[in-house]
Amino acid sequence: MTQLLIEPARRAGCEDIQALAEVLKSAAQRQRSPIDEVLDAGVVDEEPYLRELAHDLGMEWLASIPMPEVPLPLREACGPRIALRHRLLPVAITGEGDKKRLQLATFDPFNLVARQAAAQELALPIDWCMASRKRLHEALRRLYGVGADTFEQILEGRDFDYDHLESGEDEANVIDQDDDEEASVVKFVNQIIREALDQRATDIHVEPLSTNLRIRYRIDGRLIEIAVPENIKALQSSVIARLKIMARLDIAERRIPQDGRINLQFEGQTIDVRVATVPTVEGESVSLRLLNQERFNLAKLQMEPFVQRKIEALLHLPNGIILITGPTGSGKSTSLYSFLSEVNSPERRIVTVEDPVENKLTGVMQIAVKAEIGLTFATALRSILRADPNIVMIGEIRDLETAEIAIRASLTGHLVFSTLHTNDAMGGISRLVDMGVEPFLVSAAVRAFLAQRLVRRLCPHCKTPREISNQDKIDLGIPLELPGIPYAPTGCDRCRNTGFSGRLAIYEVILVTPAMQELVAHSAPAPKIREQAFRDGYVPMRNYGWHKVMQGTTTIEEVITVTSSDIGGGD
Repeated sequence: MTQLLIEPARRAGCEDIQALAEVLKSAAQRQRSPIDEVLDAGVVDEEPYLRELAHDLGMEWLASIPMPEVPLPLREACGPRIALRHRLLPVAITGEGDKKRLQLATFDPFNLVARQAAAQELALPIDWCMASRKRLHEALRRLYGVGADTFEQILEGRDFDYDHLESGEDEANVIDQDDDEEASVVKFVNQIIREALDQRATDIHVEPLSTNLRIRYRIDGRLIEIAVPENIKALQSSVIARLKIMARLDIAERRIPQDGRINLQFEGQTIDVRVATVPTVEGESVSLRLLNQERFNLAKLQMEPFVQRKIEALLHLPNGIILITGPTGSGKSTSLYSFLSEVNSPERRIVTVEDPVENKLTGVMQIAVKAEIGLTFATALRSILRADPNIVMIGEIRDLETAEIAIRASLTGHLVFSTLHTNDAMGGISRLVDMGVEPFLVSAAVRAFLAQRLVRRLCPHCKTPREISNQDKIDLGIPLELPGIPYAPTGCDRCRNTGFSGRLAIYEVILVTPAMQELVAHSAPAPKIREQAFRDGYVPMRNYGWHKVMQGTTTIEEVITVTSSDIGGGD
């Protein structure tokens, strides 16, 4: 057996055969699948290795697994319980009448338990083939939907335990439990959340429709509908009730929106989840925002040097307001937390007022707004200014009262960070004036406006160079002197065939210099203010994005999409 597993690895380019032999020895001692052990150890390249192994065993190799338009016959031929428990994928049904056969794919041809279970439980004769583990797992999710094995057991009525469903114990929020635990609504919901975390989703939306319960993940800023088991509508009320119980919401109240939080344990990490329910005509819709308690620092933002130098200088100012602008979901909170982490030290007292507190920072006094008891941004700010802070962070300036207190704080020796909802950095000036702040106060208090957007990051494993002529660069506004070449997305298993993996921020900064202060204080028209910004070194967000494009980090289309509302973005 050992030699049978080593020879394909040698042909597949394995450089450390001795390490492979040790892994196989360990698998035998632990009575674990040798294929799983080898792939988990990372000593071989999965696809070439399994392809060579399939060749040696005389089994057909599936380089791709297309999904049928009507998958019902395959799901009926091989139910979700056996398919997902043993990781077997029905690929096709061949033949007619009595000669029908089922083509079944596996990545582990030595799993005798799976082969015996398939032979005993499936009605059709089986033709075995092989595929990569990653591709097979993805195809199983698409064919059956997340949590399909658990769903099937629940519908059979064997484990519909309402007492467990309504448990409020903390251990019920540990979602990386053993897959062999009994099936329940709790496990079904955990599988939905676990899948979202595995796919790096930032949001989960559970949305009741007239004939179905739709579940969507937001991944890299895009909403993706995930496959769910058929007839999941039957569990709609139970799934939503379980989510509300986890968030400690009132499950009997379905007429008004509710907000709550869940603290999850996942693979040793604490995940903070913000939960919001909204009543709709088809039932309650539940949205979950997944917040990983990560460490923040300026380096992780991967700013271009010409912007990072400006930010570092601003962070060392003794007073003034630094405003981050942008729409919801543009990464403003991440930037704010990174700035606070950069200036956080034992010599500085930092106090924040947030709605809500998204991430906890060690050494920072964080206050959560509670409007229902009168604790608003303005009332909290009045109190903390008497608590001897050096640096104040306001989650958002929403009204004149909050803006005036923030300005007063900056003029009395405090460094203030906050956010505004505007389309660009230049819009921050007019937004404050529209609120009712006097222009001379804006010029005296604000030190800089920083705007940002998020663009999708190209998958480093499958991106391909893209040809672009100098004339195309000129037409787009890409400076000819920028080094590098643009890349285009391709799509591979590691990025779910999207061509993108993760996101990064692009920025623009307007410094309120003495010359700019003079213009703002006298309510100069926007074109004059913009001209001065360029004289002060302003680089539009689109131009910043071109740096990332030519570095091969994102695409031309991504930058154009998120900066399409910019005026003069190609200057």
